[in-house]
Amino acid sequence: MSNVIQVGSALGGNVRNVRENPRASGQVQSLSRALWLMNALAECPMGLSLSEVAHRVQLPTSTAHRLLTTLQNERYVRFDSERSAWLIGVQAFQVGSTFVRSRDVVTMARPYMRRLMEESGETVNLAMFDHTEVIYVAQVECHKMMRAIAGPGGRARMHCSGVGKAMLACAADELVDELATRHGLPRETPKTISDADALKADLAKIRQRGFAIDDEENAIGLRCVASIIFDEHAEPLGGLSVSGPTARMTDARIPALGTLVRKIAQEITREVGGTVPVELAT
Repeated sequence: MSNVIQVGSALGGNVRNVRENPRASGQVQSLSRALWLMNALAECPMGLSLSEVAHRVQLPTSTAHRLLTTLQNERYVRFDSERSAWLIGVQAFQVGSTFVRSRDVVTMARPYMRRLMEESGETVNLAMFDHTEVIYVAQVECHKMMRAIAGPGGRARMHCSGVGKAMLACAADELVDELATRHGLPRETPKTISDADALKADLAKIRQRGFAIDDEENAIGLRCVASIIFDEHAEPLGGLSVSGPTARMTDARIPALGTLVRKIAQEITREVGGTVPVELAT
């Protein structure tokens, strides 16, 4: 998983910090080294030999073996004797699963939302999916007099909202057909895409560029640019968007705003333990 690699990289920086501090306690150093070993194994689902894992974390083989044996006793790693390979153990999975169950996406996303608001100058929204609609669960308003406001608790249809179309772009075309057949694609404004084939063509463009555009499709005078936050299975967990009046969100600004929203949505994905699909990774 991409977020595991990120954590591993972060701990890699700690390797130098501990080694450069001669006063670091032996217990802290051993704990850090054990975490380096686990992160190295997490990056290699097929496992690593003792010499390979020791080389990756730059530790003597004897030290790596002693730490791995300790982790094995607590079931954080396991040893495949047939292949002479070390792998992540079941206890590591149980600890990680607790994080997934307890994570608060809104709280974890809010610092990124504030940064997106400052960098874009526009209102930022976090939305979740609820059947055929999206529901806005958090918002960071911009400082400007004219701003887009769809406060927490507000809802929008998937086919005419930025976050909704971003989610549909991750699904099969059959979902669009089902949506059109069961619920219809009603017009909210004259610019709403109400034809299933036209919507599929728009979704293909979204998949290609990595972000969705609501071009006055939900409200006249309002534009929105959105991208997806993914869960640990690389499935849509929520949507992140910036929205504002068309006077500010001009055609010239849309590509840069889209790139920014996609980048920060991917940062939130990694923060919550999710995985960005390979085709969308930047």
